[in-house]
Amino acid sequence: QYATTGCSLTLHHTEKPKHEAICEYRPYSCPCPGTSCDWEGSLEAVMSHLMHAHKSITTLQGEDIIFLATDINLPGAVDWVMMQSCFGHHFMLVLKKQEKCEGHQQFYATVLLIGTRKQAENFQYRLELHGSCHRLTWEASPCSIHDGVSVAIRNSNCLVFDTATAHLFADNGNLGINVTISMC
Repeated sequence: QYATTGCSLTLHHTEKPKHEAICEYRPYSCPCPGTSCDWEGSLEAVMSHLMHAHKSITTLQGEDIIFLATDINLPGAVDWVMMQSCFGHHFMLVLKKQEKCEGHQQFYATVLLIGTRKQAENFQYRLELHGSCHRLTWEASPCSIHDGVSVAIRNSNCLVFDTATAHLFADNGNLGINVTISMC
């Protein structure tokens, strides 16, 4: 199905649907969580789409930045999104707050590469929460935006913490997460 966009595999008809679901050449969906955006397009068009359709997303330059999530006490499910640009690539930083069970909320922080799965293997990211006497650190390889935030959460490829931990590191309801991207 994606031969026109570069896929050169020829498969038996029984293997085709499984491959098409994960094919690197299928169109990319809008990676912005928490929106009902139906946009699809090529990898090369993702950043242009984000800059024009999701103008509220801030982009910071550099390998080491601070991702500031404001008003973490907002009720309900909330997503904070920011872009980080370094090593000639763009990375989407996401902090997601969801209700896990009655009244118990979980925070999920992860990094996605605006790129392919193969490109994502070339990078590592580190997320750090700092407090006066505490430090919480998570290191992993970013997922590709082809997989998305939900796959990162489902595969536990993210920093997970509860509301009490968030308050331990927050300052007046704002949570600063140090984000460091490095090449492998």
